[in-house]
Amino acid sequence: MNNIELSTKYLPLLDEVYKNEVKTSVLDGDEATIQKGQNGEIKVAKLDMDALGDFSRSSGYTEGSTTLKWETIKYDKERSEKLKVDRLDNEESLGVMVAKLSSEFIRTKVAPETDAARIAKIASVTGISKKEETITTGDDMYKALRAATNKMDEDEVSTENRILFITPTNKALIDDLETYKSKSVMSRFAQVIEVPQTRMYTAVTLNDGKTIAQGEEKAKFGYTKATGASDINFLVVEKSAAVTAMDQYIKYFSPDEDQDGDSHVFPYRNYNLYGHVYENKLAGVYCSYKG
Repeated sequence: MNNIELSTKYLPLLDEVYKNEVKTSVLDGDEATIQKGQNGEIKVAKLDMDALGDFSRSSGYTEGSTTLKWETIKYDKERSEKLKVDRLDNEESLGVMVAKLSSEFIRTKVAPETDAARIAKIASVTGISKKEETITTGDDMYKALRAATNKMDEDEVSTENRILFITPTNKALIDDLETYKSKSVMSRFAQVIEVPQTRMYTAVTLNDGKTIAQGEEKAKFGYTKATGASDINFLVVEKSAAVTAMDQYIKYFSPDEDQDGDSHVFPYRNYNLYGHVYENKLAGVYCSYKG
């Protein structure tokens, strides 16, 4: 099997692991909402329509319009890593080694960074609903979630596709409440997804992977909590209010082709739209964050 065939074979594996490990993959657009463009551009579908008007017995229907526009925006970031496995360390078959390496890389490096960057971008959009609050008890959490659902209900945001991203600690506060309380508030969400606090910040800084201060160890993740950023308690996103996208690419070079050593080399690259919130659906996003 040649290098191109290997790359083609293992790319679907990356996509499968991505779907399983990235908490925000539920927001990814499909062919109906996303069109991949050229030169770092991507097109997202924007649907809008006029409100009702009076019907006239003489002139008939009010003239209105429904528009589906493809809005062209830029990808947010290109990220990459060159993965290497020494020839002599590869005691198993190449296929098993690639599967283990790629799945572990996506799970421990790509997934946390992708979630953190997406959540931070969506939470920072001007015009969405935001509330600064300190939550320490189950009652605090209940009241915060009730305030979020009340706000969205009043803004007529559909309950059918509301997704609640919440830290495990805050989810546990709700779980430990009386059943009638937890059920009543959690029923206002179509899906509840637990996201570690390390991925829930109002802003993050993506590391370049090259600059390491003297005496510092290489970071566990490719990002850090930005200076002045806050921890997010929970983020509610109505699915049609925001869209995300990521393209992944992988190549393979054998040890004989490795110009810098004697390793199996897997250059990995991804192209990210961390999040686009539609300006006509800002009410579909609600962020609760710590003071």
